[in-house]
Amino acid sequence: MGVRYRLTDVETVREEGSWLFTVRDRTGEDEEVILVPCDEVVEGSDGDPQPVRAWVNRCMHEPQRLHREGVGAVIREGEIVCPRHGSMFDTCSGYCDNGEAADTTLVSVEVTVEDGQVYLTDDETRFLHRGPSDDDDDDEGPQSTSHLQL
Repeated sequence: MGVRYRLTDVETVREEGSWLFTVRDRTGEDEEVILVPCDEVVEGSDGDPQPVRAWVNRCMHEPQRLHREGVGAVIREGEIVCPRHGSMFDTCSGYCDNGEAADTTLVSVEVTVEDGQVYLTDDETRFLHRGPSDDDDDDEGPQSTSHLQL
């Protein structure tokens, strides 16, 4: 494991429902990442239960943000809801079994939890800042075609 960076604490992620930050990936691209609570016991890289998971903030069907600044990610019954088409991704596994994104899995980013603190430990990324990237491409929000009411 390389450098690790303290992001936030588990309690904040649980209270806010999701927590957004921006990283630079190994190709030099800025990427938004969301932390979400995980209600199942998922083993981390060190074998300890992971109460939060980190996913690239993008639906696998098309480039649609799952977490929007000021709104957060919509999470229902342990699933992240895509605001565009209503596909739902399991917060713990990232897997989607429905809608336009069926049979896909969100791109994970490695985090570790120690003593209630969440650390970015993904060797392929470098923490830039909390919040959204400086990309202004979708300021108007999603053009929803979903049957779900958010």
